Amino acid sequence: MTQDLYRLIYLSRNTIPGSNENIHQEIEQILAVSRQRNAASHITGALMFNRECFAQVLEGAHDDIQETFERIQCDPRHADVVVLDFKPVQTRRFSQWSMGYIGYDSLASKEFTASGFDVKQLSGERIYDLLHAHLYAAEKAGSSLVKIA
Repeated sequence: MTQDLYRLIYLSRNTIPGSNENIHQEIEQILAVSRQRNAASHITGALMFNRECFAQVLEGAHDDIQETFERIQCDPRHADVVVLDFKPVQTRRFSQWSMGYIGYDSLASKEFTASGFDVKQLSGERIYDLLHAHLYAAEKAGSSLVKIA
């Protein structure tokens, strides 16, 4: 029996305190733990961060996404978590990545930053398109600004 595939897209406000170095270390920790957990749960996706906000796409079985998203909502590094989209989908678009990452020095993150935390400007589709297009472009270019895993 196959499980239905879902995609969740959310936005949250960053609450990691401290210097850029401290924030960078926390993001690295988030990525390491997320990649391990996501791989074990067969979740794929990508995270974008711009110092003020996180935006993320998660793909997987409904219950696995719900469990992962519950952890995110309880994580003190996130505040004002807003679900932009959660729906069944036919295919994974981030199948290569247990957690692709676009950091705050990337072009996509700069586009993301331009919208601030305005949910009206940051639709689920806009976040999805930014992450998808920029991850593939960065991967092709071998960019060090994007971490693929």
